[in-house]
Amino acid sequence: MSDNGRLITPALVDLYLAPDDKAEALRALAQRLAAEGRVTDLDGFLADVAAREAQAPTGLGDGIGIPHCRSAHVTRPSLAFGRSTRGLDFDAPDGRPADLVFMIAAPDGADDAHLQILASLARRLMDPEFTGALRAATDPSAVSALVNDEEPAPSPEPAATAAPATAAAPSPSAGGPRLVAVTSCPTGIAHTYMAARALEQAAARAGATIHVETQGSAGSTPLDPAVIAAADAVILAHDVEVRDRARFAGLPTVDTGVKAGVNRADELVAEAVALAAAAPARTAEPAASPAPVQRQEHWAKRLRGYLMTGVSYMIPFVAAGGLLIALGFAIGGYTISSAPSVVGHFDWTSHLSWAALLFQTGAAAFAFLVPVLSGFIAYAIADRAALAAGIVGGAVSVTVGAGFLGGIVTGLIAGLLVRWMTGWKVPRAIAGIMPVVVIPLLSVAAVGFLMFVVLGSPIASAMKGLTDWLNSLSGTNAILLGLLLGAMMAFDMGGPLNKVAYTFAAGALTTAGSVPDAGSLKVMAAVMAAGMTPPLGLALATTVRRRLFTREERENGKAAWVLGASFITEGAIPFAAADPLRVIPSAMAGSMVAGGLTMAFGSTLRAPHGGIWVLPLIGNPVLYLVAIAAGTVVTAGLVILLKGLRRPAPTAAQEPDPAARVLAGTAA
Repeated sequence: MSDNGRLITPALVDLYLAPDDKAEALRALAQRLAAEGRVTDLDGFLADVAAREAQAPTGLGDGIGIPHCRSAHVTRPSLAFGRSTRGLDFDAPDGRPADLVFMIAAPDGADDAHLQILASLARRLMDPEFTGALRAATDPSAVSALVNDEEPAPSPEPAATAAPATAAAPSPSAGGPRLVAVTSCPTGIAHTYMAARALEQAAARAGATIHVETQGSAGSTPLDPAVIAAADAVILAHDVEVRDRARFAGLPTVDTGVKAGVNRADELVAEAVALAAAAPARTAEPAASPAPVQRQEHWAKRLRGYLMTGVSYMIPFVAAGGLLIALGFAIGGYTISSAPSVVGHFDWTSHLSWAALLFQTGAAAFAFLVPVLSGFIAYAIADRAALAAGIVGGAVSVTVGAGFLGGIVTGLIAGLLVRWMTGWKVPRAIAGIMPVVVIPLLSVAAVGFLMFVVLGSPIASAMKGLTDWLNSLSGTNAILLGLLLGAMMAFDMGGPLNKVAYTFAAGALTTAGSVPDAGSLKVMAAVMAAGMTPPLGLALATTVRRRLFTREERENGKAAWVLGASFITEGAIPFAAADPLRVIPSAMAGSMVAGGLTMAFGSTLRAPHGGIWVLPLIGNPVLYLVAIAAGTVVTAGLVILLKGLRRPAPTAAQEPDPAARVLAGTAA
């Protein structure tokens, strides 16, 4: 195999990784990838790595760190390996610094064969013999051969435990509990497969049989239905929604995050075995099984998860539809909303025809907002069987004028109704058509009846009241709303409160059809300004008082300029995670100033996303920029003040060397 076809080459191996600062060590490994032509933009790639690090720590424990990301700046799946001489802090659960660092770089469109190699590597990192050989290696070529040649084209499922598509259910005579599991993580590169391997090893130690389905980037082979039917319990170790979760209905369930699958595999297997022993005997027919036995979360946490799922699927429709509508207005004026259909009336040379095309396409996308919100709230509650009732309920909500509030209500009703229906005990002859005929028929009819006859009118009245209230806001009331929305946008920077504020603003855009009213446009402007301020303020602080921030934070500050300008509030998360007591109050204060001033200035926004790049679509744009600048300065000033009270000025030894300072200035 040529070096170009290998996941790792000797040139990508550093057996004496010198930097003791994590950011510098990651840059050193990334530079090797760039030198080999595997990364096209060093700073862009490092920003993607930092964004992944901000989501969750990548330290596994036992001296292993796995910084990784999917990036448009990666040309092909690659791995850089460094053996640190001093150890690097990747926030491992055991607190041990990492001496083995694997930088996994995957392109956005990686092919399955290479992703399977990455999946195999992730599994092998759980093998002490493999990591021991890496620690003992004295030649980069030996490391390259160990990673590339041991299993050149493995399947992501090991032969010893994977269930082929035609496998029969394991025989009870095999002895021991029979478990199934699903693992998945947001990136789908590392933790998905590490958790699978850790669970397999833990099950073997416990005398149990386990079959694991890895829902990762290397593809997923679904567990055989016969294997699931014969299982005693299921372990779901996931950070994203488990696909086809209804397959496991009736199984005692341990439901947790993917990192718990890596770090607490023995505990999860023991819990699953205990639940299986305590559960009543199951029949072979999943549809007639009793309700799942699983750890109960607080109802408020479950409700938040349902709503966040619906919002996450809705946002792409909001962004695409809203921006297209706004562009249509910008090109053709506000009267473009009354233009005839472009079908049969399109003139290639007329800017008004292009404006009408943009507007009508955006309006079509906007028409899906409430149905998608409702459908995926229902999906989060009861999986795929609830999609039909949720989507139809959302469409009925639009028809009766209940808007996004009606969509939330129909999503919850549809999900809970279908979850109840899936627990019905029915004859075997009917069980096969329950999920595809009976449940959709009854649930859609029930939700339609409730919205058309019972709930639709009251919710529509509430939506009209909300619209009238937004339009009536002026003076102090408008400023107070701007302050509140600003605080919500900055409190958790992309979390539930942030999404509630954003959904309120985006939902208000739909209350008056395709032509939003003035009140909702002001709310949208305030929300976007408040969401841009936290990363911009922290970027400014790292520029003005560099000595108060670590090298890694200064690197994050460079990316935060672009993220803040693009209305990506999550750009401030790395700072908040490192110093929440100082950063979060500062960010909230700046966002409140930005939101309040925007409402006071009467700025409007017709696009639900885009940041500074949609400035031509903003009403009172100069004052809008003033509000953002004021919020940015407040955030930066408070962060500098609070950090300055805590930290003495660093000594010269703590400052970056002149070469590093020049490089940082150039990158900025």
